[in-house]
Amino acid sequence: MSNGVDSRSSKVAKSALIVPLVQPSVEQMLTAMHQAARMGADMVECRFDYLTNLPTYQELENLIKSRPEGIGIIATCRPTRQGGKFTGNENDRISILSSAAQAGADYIDIEMDVPESSWPDGKIILSHHDFTSKPANLQEIFNKLDASRATVNKIVFKATSPEDAIEALNLIGKSAKPTIALAMGEPGLMSRILAAKFNAFGTFAAMEKGLESAPGQPTVEEMKTLYRWDAINSETLVYGVIGCPIAHSMSPAVHNAAFAAGGINAVYLPLRIEAGGENFNRFMDAAIAADWLDLRGLSITIPHKENAIAYLGEENCDELSRQIGAINTIAIAPDGSLRGINTDYAAAIDALCSAMRIKPAELAGREVAVIGAGGVARAIVAALAHYKAKITIYNRTFQRAEKLAKEFGCLALPLEKVEQISHEIVINCTSIGMFPNVDESVLTEEVLSRVRVVFDTVYNPPRTRLLELAEKAGCLTVSGVEMFVNQAAGQFEFWLGVPAPRELIKKTVLDRLNISS
Repeated sequence: MSNGVDSRSSKVAKSALIVPLVQPSVEQMLTAMHQAARMGADMVECRFDYLTNLPTYQELENLIKSRPEGIGIIATCRPTRQGGKFTGNENDRISILSSAAQAGADYIDIEMDVPESSWPDGKIILSHHDFTSKPANLQEIFNKLDASRATVNKIVFKATSPEDAIEALNLIGKSAKPTIALAMGEPGLMSRILAAKFNAFGTFAAMEKGLESAPGQPTVEEMKTLYRWDAINSETLVYGVIGCPIAHSMSPAVHNAAFAAGGINAVYLPLRIEAGGENFNRFMDAAIAADWLDLRGLSITIPHKENAIAYLGEENCDELSRQIGAINTIAIAPDGSLRGINTDYAAAIDALCSAMRIKPAELAGREVAVIGAGGVARAIVAALAHYKAKITIYNRTFQRAEKLAKEFGCLALPLEKVEQISHEIVINCTSIGMFPNVDESVLTEEVLSRVRVVFDTVYNPPRTRLLELAEKAGCLTVSGVEMFVNQAAGQFEFWLGVPAPRELIKKTVLDRLNISS
């Protein structure tokens, strides 16, 4: 492991799950504190800057003395200059924090621009927040925090990409004292979830959606259930899914459930990386250089499947992936070497042939319309071509369809010609009909009346509008859920070399879709 990582285990006994309390009254804050304790919080952060009225000493004392057993309290009154709500007099703000310390708060959060002579008595969390960007002098700021007499360092900044989260986590390893280092926003989620792996002082989780004190905070339930917070330790291996958008991906729920069922010490995270090969490459470089991160595998989704094979190089991918020109799975060895495969290929063929009750070889000569020309379409066209099906590709950007068709020796037509379809099999590889646009369909019922089998690779919702219309037209239908389960199981087995819990994966997907639909 790299310099600084080995010292992490000695800094705190256990990383705290901290729930910010942002209620407008002290009474509501106390009620919320007890609720947070029941949910499994280790600490609460009383955000006094959210109060409608300045609290009296008696109110603060009652709040702190009435805490649930075992709950630690951080007192914070964040000024607007560092992203808080407090707009009043600075002396009044410091007075609130001093009163909270006197009343028995365990820690007092003080911004690093406050003179040390004004610090309240007690254990100090010295903090710096930047809600606009990652500071250009991040290391300089952190060094000042670490050199102070405060008990805990805290540095929080807005992330633009997951490599900013890696940088935040690395600060924990370099620190001389307990540290909170977080990258805010969706791209920085890794820094929040992996805080326990690197023995941070703590991380923040909202009691529920809408009660976040900073962008990107997951809920307590998500931390405890989806991301298995209580099981994360220094030996936890890291996996994730790269894409944009990525927030609605089912993959974290699926793989984390599979890890839990198999007793595997690993966690799987969503990693939002903006479109563009340069963004993908920058993250991969940072992740591989951070060997202490223990990143062992990645799922790749839109729009990075072609960027992924370009980064790995065809020599590090199997022959089928080279033929497709895209990968959706990367395995990362402890020495940083990479291998890539495409599990979409077998996942799609298995789902289709299972529904039709045929062997893949029986696809030969069958007329198939593939709608779309992106990464999924490439894998499916390659598979169909391998089994000698007669393929026509329809796509909004005709040039892209034409290019794909030339590669695999099939026909290309513009999307407006889709109304003329009379193929035996139709496969939708576009996002049309995907949540939240669930009322959309790429084909009408009239067109579907000329088709026998309809396969929609969209899995959210599991029964898309296209499939509903296809069923009305009397077609055999294949849901994208089957393909999703197959490709996720293929990834799990590629990474770990053991059979995937397929029934659990399918149940997890369907459970999550019922929640979101």
